[in-house]
Amino acid sequence: MLTNKKSSNRTLFSRILNINPIILLILTLVLGSICIAALRNNNETMGRLRGDVFQADKSGHGIQQALDNLQAYVTSNMNTNLTGGSNAIYPPIQLEYTYQRLLAAQDKTIQSANTGLYTSAQEYCQKLDPTDFSGHNRVPCIEQYVTSHGYNLQSVPKSLYEFDFVSPTWSPDLAGWTLLASITSLCFTLLLFAYHYFQKHFSKKIHPL
Repeated sequence: MLTNKKSSNRTLFSRILNINPIILLILTLVLGSICIAALRNNNETMGRLRGDVFQADKSGHGIQQALDNLQAYVTSNMNTNLTGGSNAIYPPIQLEYTYQRLLAAQDKTIQSANTGLYTSAQEYCQKLDPTDFSGHNRVPCIEQYVTSHGYNLQSVPKSLYEFDFVSPTWSPDLAGWTLLASITSLCFTLLLFAYHYFQKHFSKKIHPL
């Protein structure tokens, strides 16, 4: 049994060594072409999903869903890096219209709060000095009250309108598997070429007729 198994392994190994390396080279080129096409498709899909995010940002509807779709795809597929070269902006996802809406909402809240603040300041200063009928001392009192109690415009948190998602170096998708397969095929091709070259140029020297 053991002898038969060893003989079978030798036969299989011999058959592998006798494979024409040109066939493996063609297989490597085919796998490489499929891999390149899959990598390109990954990048193009990322671009389309990123466009959906910008479109949703402009319309103001479905922004979070578009972001979730983009994040899920980028983080699970290789060659979907959002940045595009040394001059690319960072972070790559900057929602301009979301920022403007957040800024406008904040400004509206502050204006409304400050309007009520002046009324509160007048009431406070009038109670503080009810005998000041000319308002000579009341104006500085109101200004001081507004300064100490007023609302100032704060910067909008960047986490609400700036995003960056990291693409994996390798992913278990068509691009990832064909990349591994093409690398493996290339290694076998080079080994077979080396083996056949050795057989052709050195076997006669080792075993002369």
